[in-house]
Amino acid sequence: MLYREAGQFKTSYLADSAIFPIRQDRIGIALILAIAFVGVPLVATPYFFSAILIPFLILSLAAIGLNILTGYAGQLSLGSAAFMAVGAFASFNFIARIPGIPMLVAFAAGGLVAAAVGIVFGLPSLRIRGFYLAVATLAAQFFIIWFLTKVPWVTNYNASGVITAQPIVILGYRFDSPPAKYLLVLSIVALMALAAKNMTRGNLGRKWMAIRDMDVAAEVIGIPQMRTKLLAFAVSSFYCGVAGALFAYAYLGTVEPEAYNLDLSFRILFMVIIGGVGTILGSFLGSAFIVLTPIVLNTTVTWLDAHTPVHIPASAGSNLEVVVFGVLIIAFLILEPHGLARLWSIGKEKLRLWPFPH
Repeated sequence: MLYREAGQFKTSYLADSAIFPIRQDRIGIALILAIAFVGVPLVATPYFFSAILIPFLILSLAAIGLNILTGYAGQLSLGSAAFMAVGAFASFNFIARIPGIPMLVAFAAGGLVAAAVGIVFGLPSLRIRGFYLAVATLAAQFFIIWFLTKVPWVTNYNASGVITAQPIVILGYRFDSPPAKYLLVLSIVALMALAAKNMTRGNLGRKWMAIRDMDVAAEVIGIPQMRTKLLAFAVSSFYCGVAGALFAYAYLGTVEPEAYNLDLSFRILFMVIIGGVGTILGSFLGSAFIVLTPIVLNTTVTWLDAHTPVHIPASAGSNLEVVVFGVLIIAFLILEPHGLARLWSIGKEKLRLWPFPH
């Protein structure tokens, strides 16, 4: 009864095509943002900020980037972490080599460099697709990490390869504390998620989905295949590049190639698949699942070891965590292949019809 649109009349096409056409959705989003911006900083601990909230938001941004490419444009990629690395190292070099450059401008410039690199490695998508395109982007993952490791200029001739990130200073204010970093990351992610939602609902998003569903038919009706695919790679890489810069400066505190390994690319891909392919909400849900599930499993194993007669060694606990995590992913994909976003959509539909059967 609380989620009914009866009596909410749309008097224009603009109102009917709004991002949140139902009043309850607008209220819900406003409450979530109010809690995120005001409530969470008042009650969360530094550990909660640094270990859970900040990586959750950053990985959600990277998942949005991959979802634009894979979910909306239908181009499979296994190089998301490499484009994050490009954004991180490009931002570091902009800050180190251009005195006085604003930090946010450096992050955006790093995203643009990642977009340019994404276009270069997106060129094979004009000829190949599916598994072969995934292999091409996998090659990009290895090549970019090798390049960042072997070219001394990129790391400012740092012998160790692990660079301490410059402090985050915006308009004279230093974002040193975990709450300050969280609010910065939250603001950037919220704005970029809104931009992605508008983008995918507009003319460009419809072109991407047409290419995804049947690229030959899309080209027949006048959608330029080359420009549309490369634009998807550029936008996706830009989002991953900004996420990589935030990952280095707001989360790790260091700029290092090994942090953006193949495992991170697979984690981002799992976020998209589990959360829901082709949905912005699914990127957040998938990121929450991937970030929180290992923490919950580790906490559960520790509690069982402390409160039950069965002793679980530390090595066995870590292995059990990996096994259970993998089983959960497989079971979830079998039971709901359309992801967590689909479960959320089904729940909303049932609420709209309750108490009548569906």
